Amino acid sequence: MTRSEKTALFTATINAFMVPFMMSGINIALPSIEKEFMIDAVILSWVATSYILSTAIFFIPAGRAADILGRKKLFTAGTALFTIATLLCGISPSITLFILFRIFQGFGAALIGTTSIAILTSVFPAEQRGRVLGINVAATYIGLSLGPFISGMLIEYLGWRSIFIASVPLGLLSIYMSLFRLEGEWADARGEKFDFTGSLIYGAGLVSVMYGVTNLVKPWGPVLFLSGIAILFVFISRERRITYPVFEMSLFMNNRTFTFSNLAALINYSATFAITFFMSLYLQHIKGLAPSSAGLVLLAQPVVQAVFSPLAGRLSDRIDPGRIASAGMGINAVGLFLLININNSSSILFITVCLVIMGFGFALFSSPNTNAIMSSVEKKHYGIASGSVGTMRMLGMMCSMAIATLIFSVLIGRNQISTEVFPEFLRSMRIAFSISALLCLTGVFFSLSRGRVRG
Repeated sequence: MTRSEKTALFTATINAFMVPFMMSGINIALPSIEKEFMIDAVILSWVATSYILSTAIFFIPAGRAADILGRKKLFTAGTALFTIATLLCGISPSITLFILFRIFQGFGAALIGTTSIAILTSVFPAEQRGRVLGINVAATYIGLSLGPFISGMLIEYLGWRSIFIASVPLGLLSIYMSLFRLEGEWADARGEKFDFTGSLIYGAGLVSVMYGVTNLVKPWGPVLFLSGIAILFVFISRERRITYPVFEMSLFMNNRTFTFSNLAALINYSATFAITFFMSLYLQHIKGLAPSSAGLVLLAQPVVQAVFSPLAGRLSDRIDPGRIASAGMGINAVGLFLLININNSSSILFITVCLVIMGFGFALFSSPNTNAIMSSVEKKHYGIASGSVGTMRMLGMMCSMAIATLIFSVLIGRNQISTEVFPEFLRSMRIAFSISALLCLTGVFFSLSRGRVRG
């Protein structure tokens, strides 16, 4: 491995750890945030949703901008924005400002996510891609692993704001590395135009869909949701007609592997992301665990992911990554079907076993599926393909949180999660896990439909 390759891998790995560390850590902080700001269950869900929605909106435009302006530039800018927003989240005096800064965090995460995979794919040769992506995914899962545990300890002794402050030094290190150590620039579409209008239409469509879904119980909710769908159809139609689209729809129209691999990612994250959200609340509210103890239980899933992701990545360099990813999604479905039976007397051991099963499923799915997507496109489309990986992940997370928020709206309403609504909360979990298990089974079909892939 050359010095340039080592630097690119180290710099990307720092951010691959930092962003999910913050994402998983905030789940442990939810009860503390709920208590300090005195917010109901629906607003609490927007603490996670605002970040996810922002990231989803900017992922595709960021991927296109990176191909035109340079991936290193956008990577550095994203790291700086994420770090500043993280600090501001830690000192927010109100829930309104806190959610606003979470939106800026999401924008920074989009710039990071869409460029880091593209940089690694640009620097490393094809025969090493699965191994490197496996290391990158492992760093992601280590961040997810340590997030709940370290955040739980910080919250217990220093308060929930400390988890944001503690992440700032990592951001500063990454900024230094990308500015002064990361050599080269990658802009394979330099000189082409950026579609600002298409980006605005895309963002408006996502906001309308998400806000409409989470308010379906209100008269204007379905109208907003359908309007968002219509706007996204306008976006797709526009992107197919213009010379320099913000997203190459031809990749979806003419590349079967790319299309079904992305659909598999979308469905997988739609089915699984809200698990940590629900389990954090369940362990602290229903089981009465302290934040550090809840974080220790939630450690089970990402630890297994971190251990097996590099192995799955290497395996996808030698055999069909689509088959490995399909097996992983099937294992996730098994874990979700087991979680449908959860109640207030479920043992911690049972919960841990379910999380371990899903951790193994995630490990088999994530890096092989990413390898399939990145290996199915030409070099000039690496930024867009990388953006599509992140976009499907964030759209899936957004859908997962939309399902959770909608169920909360119907069953719990504008109430804080307390003893009085514990039966409704448990019912919400069981409904959400039932929907997720069925989604996973559907995802296996799309994953297998991609055809044979060469990693």
